Amino acid sequence: MPSSQASTARTAALEANAPTMQALDLTKQPPRSPKEELDGLVMLPRTIDKLRASLPGGNMGAYQIPGFSESMLEAIGVSEDELRDAVEQASSDEDVVVWLRGHADKSKYREFSERMRNRTLNDLENPARFRERYPIVNERPDLHYLMDVLEADDRQMFAK
Repeated sequence: MPSSQASTARTAALEANAPTMQALDLTKQPPRSPKEELDGLVMLPRTIDKLRASLPGGNMGAYQIPGFSESMLEAIGVSEDELRDAVEQASSDEDVVVWLRGHADKSKYREFSERMRNRTLNDLENPARFRERYPIVNERPDLHYLMDVLEADDRQMFAK
């Protein structure tokens, strides 16, 4: 569905008092852990949070879709705009899962999730760029798995 139709659907839902997912401010809290799953797919809850932050009234802060979330979308055959529209119209994570069951290649979930769980710093094509984006890697030699790096980066960003 084009974005204008999604915005119209969201406006209609709001006018009808139908619950929709609220925009998030990722300058106040991080998205969910990259290890968290929905329907057997890691990164999905985190990507939903980032897309919610991209909705009107949201704030993505330092987060972005290109990178791990983009890899997930490519693996399952859904575009960022398509999933954003689904998130915009959804009232819950379950609504997004139902939409994905009709639009994504669910046969790729397990392969993608396993690959992400097992990816390490040694698997990176451009380790220098990754270290620049996630400087915590330089401070924490104990970090080996990429998902652990993302979690540590989130914790550091929101440490008070």
